[in-house]
Amino acid sequence: MSLMIRKLAAIALSGAVLAGLAGVTSAFADAGINILMNQAKILKLSRPADTIIIGNPEIADASVQDSSTIILTGRGFGVTNIVVIDTDGMPLLDEQVSVSRATANSVRVFRRSAVQTLSCTPYCEGAFRTGAEQASDEMVLQAN
Repeated sequence: MSLMIRKLAAIALSGAVLAGLAGVTSAFADAGINILMNQAKILKLSRPADTIIIGNPEIADASVQDSSTIILTGRGFGVTNIVVIDTDGMPLLDEQVSVSRATANSVRVFRRSAVQTLSCTPYCEGAFRTGAEQASDEMVLQAN
């Protein structure tokens, strides 16, 4: 095999590998449910639900509209999961939930164990704080 043919084969192979990796990356990007902070998303179920479990309710919260409609709300930045079980104990939904902000117009200030989130639209002001942030502020105030 000539050097030119080997180089062309190597380029074709690397292109195939990159194309395969691009497919894997897009599959991971599409996995789960993405919600914006302080926004809601309606989830329609194929069958009526009996039990709804949220892994971390400080990140996302679920409320029941009716037996087959759930409203999922982003409460804090991060990743958690939602599990919905029907009346027979069978899973209807088991998905990862990612909560993010709509824009990058916020700043987090870390002071020892205290965390403060500032919303900078257009001026930086105190923003919504999670329970963990509020508890952290209270511990710092008590320590001083």
